Amino acid sequence: MLKRRPFRSAVATGIFNLLMRGERERALIQSPFYHMSQRMQDVTGDGGVLKEILRAGSGSVIPPTASVSVHYSAYSEYTDKPFDSNLQKEVPRFMKLGRDITLLGMELAIQTMRKGEFARFLFKPQYAYGQMGCPPRIPANATVMFELEILHVVDTLESDEYFMLSQEEQIIYPVEKLLKVASTEREFGNYFFQQQRYEDAKDQYKKALSVFAHCHETGEEQTQAIHSSKLLLYLNLSLASLKLNAPRRALVYGERALSIDRKNRKALFRCGQACILLLEYDKAKDFLLRAQKLEPFNPDVNRALVQLDRCYREWSLKEKEMCTRMFAAWEPTAGKD
Repeated sequence: MLKRRPFRSAVATGIFNLLMRGERERALIQSPFYHMSQRMQDVTGDGGVLKEILRAGSGSVIPPTASVSVHYSAYSEYTDKPFDSNLQKEVPRFMKLGRDITLLGMELAIQTMRKGEFARFLFKPQYAYGQMGCPPRIPANATVMFELEILHVVDTLESDEYFMLSQEEQIIYPVEKLLKVASTEREFGNYFFQQQRYEDAKDQYKKALSVFAHCHETGEEQTQAIHSSKLLLYLNLSLASLKLNAPRRALVYGERALSIDRKNRKALFRCGQACILLLEYDKAKDFLLRAQKLEPFNPDVNRALVQLDRCYREWSLKEKEMCTRMFAAWEPTAGKD
């Protein structure tokens, strides 16, 4: 037969439980994350992801088809030092939404932001590292804080769609969408160029050019738009080739740009730079003087002309010395008396 629990013992247990619940509630109210959460917006509807905008961004909200470059710092509660951060990287790598981000809270948070925005988020365990956490850096069942800054955004919807098509389907792809694909790939190239990853930038620019290989323009406006897009890519390829110490290739791309716009100052300047490196000083002078005529006070062009003059004088002096040595070697030795 079961013994009845004494009434006093049951009351004591109830009082103890109330006291413990009160202690937990007081601890929660004193929590830094609790105070922070009071001024934050619930973006998931269940309190799992809370947001506070520290600096507003611009443009439209980031779509789920985008690739983003983000600065982030992640903190546990009661710590001032982040357990994870990429602030040391001036230009972080691009991350494709839906593929490259493993933290659910971060994926959802980014899709509430705009380019240039800086925001603070609280992620409950189910949106962060779960019940297990990631000891010793992240405690079990922990809420974490992330500070996110959106640096670059590229919506790759059309680009992803285009490169999944067959060649037959690519041929009939609308020109307006082709231009968007080329622009997207060029943006990636510019991103790699900023990172000084010049070989990757060159490959990305060439990939952008490839979309026009089977393009059929249907009017003057479309033709002009395609030429404008190609011009930018040829200029980018010329500059990337100079950075890769490939002046002959830089000259080829520069001349292709000039075939579209013969008065383009950047193309003339880059052709002039390439010719200096190739020791083709007469061609360099022609390109640079044409660029100077378009922009007489452009400092880059004027510095290049000074460099050209110095290189030419040094080359002329070396050639003169070489000729002198050659003729001296050919002179017959004088006979003895």
